[in-house]
Amino acid sequence: MSHRLLLVRHAKSSWDDYSLSDFDRPLAPRGIRALEKMAAHVEASDASPDLVLCSTALRTRATFEGLRCAVPDTAVVRHVDAIYGASRRTLLGLVHDVGEEAGCLMLVGHNPGTQELALALAGRGDIDLRHQVWEKCPTGAIATLSFEGPWSEIGHGDASLDDFFVPRRPRS
Repeated sequence: MSHRLLLVRHAKSSWDDYSLSDFDRPLAPRGIRALEKMAAHVEASDASPDLVLCSTALRTRATFEGLRCAVPDTAVVRHVDAIYGASRRTLLGLVHDVGEEAGCLMLVGHNPGTQELALALAGRGDIDLRHQVWEKCPTGAIATLSFEGPWSEIGHGDASLDDFFVPRRPRS
């Protein structure tokens, strides 16, 4: 049984209003602009999410809304409080709980958890892509992984990192 996992780090958020809690920060104009590229990437990929797990933080919900056009209308969308600030272990626990009816899962979250989960799972795939994820997982990044077997059994090194998309390459 083949599965795909899209780990999405939210688009760039705004720090303009310091009176807002971290949870309530909106997307920055740069983040809003990045959504078009992110959605085009998801739409062009062969990964079509059946299930979306999205953090309840404002910036992740806004990121998913920008990606919604690239996700099938039939996809189940769940906003999950536990994703906000989650460690890779917590995120992996959420992945383990996904039912087998979902062939492709999109998880929209935060760093460092999403980056650490991608690195922990990616035991195969292009070494240059894995190095890019290790080096930096900037806002708007999408790591696409694949693996064989049930969601409940995916673990360290079991997946292949098939793609790593960044809407704006980091400056050298």
